[in-house]
Amino acid sequence: MQILPIDLTSLVAVILGISIVLIPVAGVTARFVLKPVVDALGRFQEGRSSEETMQLMERRMSLLEAQLEGVQHSMDRLVEVSEFNAELRGGRSGGKLPSGEGIGG
Repeated sequence: MQILPIDLTSLVAVILGISIVLIPVAGVTARFVLKPVVDALGRFQEGRSSEETMQLMERRMSLLEAQLEGVQHSMDRLVEVSEFNAELRGGRSGGKLPSGEGIGG
């Protein structure tokens, strides 16, 4: 069996001719195959980040509620002290703070 020499010019021309058709076809195919995968990954990441955001918001809300309870407790205590001071002075001021008497010294 005799091996014929390869015509390099015609081989390159055939490869380039096939590439002109196959490269766009491969690109369009890849776009239709990869786009749903990329979209699904994006939605997955978005869902995960929104879940983390919700956990962060829940924690912030619980901290705000705790702080509000502390402020409410302080306010209740302040009203009790004010009523106690009013009783000591011999009159009831209805839970209002004294008008400056005894404050600051």
